[in-house]
Amino acid sequence: MATETSVKGPASYFPSIEKKYGQPIEHWMKILAQAGERKHMELVALLKADHAMGHGHANALVAWHLAQKK
Repeated sequence: MATETSVKGPASYFPSIEKKYGQPIEHWMKILAQAGERKHMELVALLKADHAMGHGHANALVAWHLAQKK
């Protein structure tokens, strides 16, 4: 029995984020890195306000970004 690897968690949103907003994930990671030390919801609010991003997409990007810092 072959096992398929499926992407789970925040990264599962990445294809739709790239398609909807026309930028690679690296672009969004750079924006989040440049935002400095902020809390999770502050970063979500930044993406929503400054880039008209939906809450789910913004939340997924921020969750991924913060997880990479650990």
